[in-house]
This record gives sequence, C-alpha cells and structure tokens, in this order.
Amino acid sequence: MFQSGVNTAMANQMSQNTMVEHLGIEFIEVGEDYMKAKMPVDHRTKQPMGLLHGGASVALAETLGSFAAHCVVDQKTQYCVGLEINANHVKAVKDGWVYAIAKALHIGKNTHIWEIKVTNEEGALVCISRITMAVMTKK
Repeated sequence: MFQSGVNTAMANQMSQNTMVEHLGIEFIEVGEDYMKAKMPVDHRTKQPMGLLHGGASVALAETLGSFAAHCVVDQKTQYCVGLEINANHVKAVKDGWVYAIAKALHIGKNTHIWEIKVTNEEGALVCISRITMAVMTKK
C-alpha cells in the first residue's frame, strides 16, 4: 500500500524541528497496511492534573494518520491535508509510553479515512481516533 522507500528513518528525519519532535513522537514500525509510532507521557505531553493530555493524543493520531496518507499518494503530483479528526479518550495514562497504530479504512481518489488506535504499554485502549484526509493535486 505504501510507496516504496517508506521507512521509520525517513519518517523520523522528516519530523525533525517540528512539533512531532518536540512532543517526542517517534515512528517505530511500517507494515504492509499500517504505520506505528510511540510518544512519551512526560512533561511535554501531560495536562496539569498529571495525565496524558487529550490534545497530545490527538497530535499523535494526526501525525500518524497524515504521514501514512502522505506515503500512499504519488508524492510527485499529490499531497494530503487533514479535513477532520475526532477522538474518544477512554483511559487515562500517568507515565510511560503510548503507542499508536494507523490503518486505512478508505483510500479513495480524493479522500482517505484512517483509524488510529492509541494504547498504553499494557496494550489497553487509551484513545480511538479517525482522520479524514483530502488528496490534493500539486500545481
């Protein structure tokens, strides 16, 4: 599904000097039909009550879904932008790492829909998100 040459090193390099790097998000796996990343639960990603900030979970989901969509299209002639993202936060996390896996639900000519599941270190669901991407033509 992904364009040839897609790997974690490329994804992590593209993330340098961005919010992705600031939040400590790291791409860790690219499979045949999924992409996986992790993010620390630390001072950068916690809210004042000491729990993982919901916005950080959404940033992780959008990062992963957007990059996955980018890696499916013909990057010479197309690019993707987010149209809508939603998230349900189902479990609190106080420390450690969270892991996210993005899988495509729909890969169309003009839109993609990606589902991103965020889990804690024990594999329990923390957040479920869905992002809709618009496929744009470069001019």
